[in-house]
Amino acid sequence: MIKALAPVAALLLSVAMLLMGNGLQSTLLPLRAQIEAFGSFEIGILGSAYFVGFALGCWRGAVVIRRAGHVRAFAAIVAVASTSALVHALVTDIVVWWFVRALTGACIAMLFMIIESWLNEKATNESRGTVFSVYTAINLSMISVGQVMIALGNPGGFPLFLVASILISWAAVPLALSRSESPAPVEHVGVRIGYLLKLSPVGFIGSFLVGASNGAFWSLAPIFAQGGQQNASAAAIFIAISVIGGAAAQYPLGKLSDRMDRRKLIIIVSLLAAASALALAIFGARSEALLMVTGFAFGMFAFPLYSLCVAHANDLVDSKSFVEAASGLLLTWAAGAVAGPLFASALMSQFGGRGLFFFTIAIHVGLAIFVAIRIRKRDAPPDETRGSFVEAANAGATISTVDVGMTEHQSGTGVEPDTGGTETDGTGMDTTEDTKPQTS
Repeated sequence: MIKALAPVAALLLSVAMLLMGNGLQSTLLPLRAQIEAFGSFEIGILGSAYFVGFALGCWRGAVVIRRAGHVRAFAAIVAVASTSALVHALVTDIVVWWFVRALTGACIAMLFMIIESWLNEKATNESRGTVFSVYTAINLSMISVGQVMIALGNPGGFPLFLVASILISWAAVPLALSRSESPAPVEHVGVRIGYLLKLSPVGFIGSFLVGASNGAFWSLAPIFAQGGQQNASAAAIFIAISVIGGAAAQYPLGKLSDRMDRRKLIIIVSLLAAASALALAIFGARSEALLMVTGFAFGMFAFPLYSLCVAHANDLVDSKSFVEAASGLLLTWAAGAVAGPLFASALMSQFGGRGLFFFTIAIHVGLAIFVAIRIRKRDAPPDETRGSFVEAANAGATISTVDVGMTEHQSGTGVEPDTGGTETDGTGMDTTEDTKPQTS
């Protein structure tokens, strides 16, 4: 393992710093917004703004990176992200916060685009699984560390914003001092939304709905967790424990999905996520212990759903179009994450903090019903065409820059649409399964 990780050690250290700073900021901002007496809907727009910027960064980030080069682009984007963290502490105008939060989302997307393209190029076929498994572990653990760092200070003060800025700034140091050669220029990946919806309705709709639920949680859960007690430490620990729950369940659920129709597992996990959300709404405010236990359960079932949806879509796609599918589903997730905080915050304005989980209950029950309907319309893909959950989860979490609606010729993917010999299920959906060769 050491031999596999040595060429990318500087990149992984940069990731750790970046995620700690971003994790701290993601929990700090809703709490500070509440202190500044911003309304629930205004805070919901703040969460949506981040994901708008994230999607824009995926869409246009390659232009910036190709123009400046990986190292210079990384340094410049880190500088913008670092100073953006400080603006929130200096200016308390909500409109300014929305703009700056969108800018932060775009910066984070582009930074991960640079890091992940570097990891992909430095990893060999033999080490890629190890590298991206460690990368995923760093993602989850460092986000949790960043969130609990809110206990170091008062969300109403300046120091925590300074800490977030410092951590993001430090992310530039290991990469800038690395002797590794820059990777090849980042290329656009053409994404055909209609093709993805036809290819895998469960993967596409599931990614959107899970994005709506997850985006609402990330944006508004700190407000729910601290209730009216202004307990920032409890809010941070709640978010971190939820993330840990998702990390703990991700691969056991993934391995289980490799042995059965993934759609059936998606139904089960969705209903368990809804039940956990109901428990949070009923019992979460009664004690911190119940809050943490139900938060861990919610994370176990809500967070792995996106990877299960991507893995199901991967079972239906050939190797040439997998990058397109993974990129498109990530963009679809981001679109859901833009919408989710808006609807959830509207419910919170009516029902208080519990409104967040009323929203996630509706989302997860709706997803389970939709998948059950799709099971009746299309058979599961045969075992010989199914891919590995681990491969799909790693690719599904990797950021590629995308062009929406591009044709095969424009995108350069060389993927031809399936226009001949297609069977349908009566709804116009393609039921012909592609034979997917083994990939490295």
